[in-house]
Amino acid sequence: MTRTNLELDEQACAAVMRRYELPTKRAAVNFALWQLAAELPIEEARRLKGSGWDGGLDVLRAARHSVLAIHQP
Repeated sequence: MTRTNLELDEQACAAVMRRYELPTKRAAVNFALWQLAAELPIEEARRLKGSGWDGGLDVLRAARHSVLAIHQP
């Protein structure tokens, strides 16, 4: 465990402490970190998949290779 100084949102920290009955700010911060670091259930991970981008990777890759070919000695 390491020691660090944080500027916390007091209202958010108090809400987490109340909701999860945590006794200290340290407990609230550690709880929040572990919640974010926890492994995602497969259903939740699938919901995060993709950005909806509809571009063409082949076009981008071709452009990159042609630029690299021009700049090679």
